Amino acid sequence: MKFTFYGHACFLIDTGKEKLLFDPFLTGNGSAAISADEVECDYILLSHAHGDHLGDAAPIAKRTGAAVIAVPEVLGLVSDAASRTFPLNLGGGTTLPFGRVTMVPALHSSGVPGGVACGFLIQFTDGVNVYYSGDTALFSDMALIGKKAPIHYAVLPIGDDYTMGPEDAVEAARLTGAKRVIPIHYNTWPIIAQDPEKFAALAEEAGVAAHVLAPGESLELKK
Repeated sequence: MKFTFYGHACFLIDTGKEKLLFDPFLTGNGSAAISADEVECDYILLSHAHGDHLGDAAPIAKRTGAAVIAVPEVLGLVSDAASRTFPLNLGGGTTLPFGRVTMVPALHSSGVPGGVACGFLIQFTDGVNVYYSGDTALFSDMALIGKKAPIHYAVLPIGDDYTMGPEDAVEAARLTGAKRVIPIHYNTWPIIAQDPEKFAALAEEAGVAAHVLAPGESLELKK
């Protein structure tokens, strides 16, 4: 199973059978490693409706036929383009061919009236569990996410200003009990500039292995 970082908060997990695309902000993203008309996927998971996360979800869903997973209010923004949707809300989940998707809380604005921001816990059928926090502040109930399933990889924002900064992201990884952390949502613009290697050092000091990926780089996921 392979994780590929496309830049900002967009990444793809390829199970070998299915491709899961997260928060596909590609057009207008100067750090994007792929264009919206190049990416292929079977599922699109949206954490919220801000433009740097909702991004190209509608045209990608229309072109690829990918199913979209999001809260109902966010799905309403792509419903004309998506032929398949899976509406979830906080605490809910659904079982799909690649595994179990549970929608978990995030502390952030939503970008659409009536909606909520969220994260995802994905328990893949091969036993690897990935927690994507979405844009969020640090909050103590992240510990409950780690109690639901062992977290092999936590995908966390470190940009500060709009989300957690590096120190809080390390604490988030610690709270969830994550074995490894992948930092995202930084250096797209000067306001969220961060040194990912400094973050990695902080994570390692806390006993969490850090994997810093440049846009376009991939990582093989393991337990």
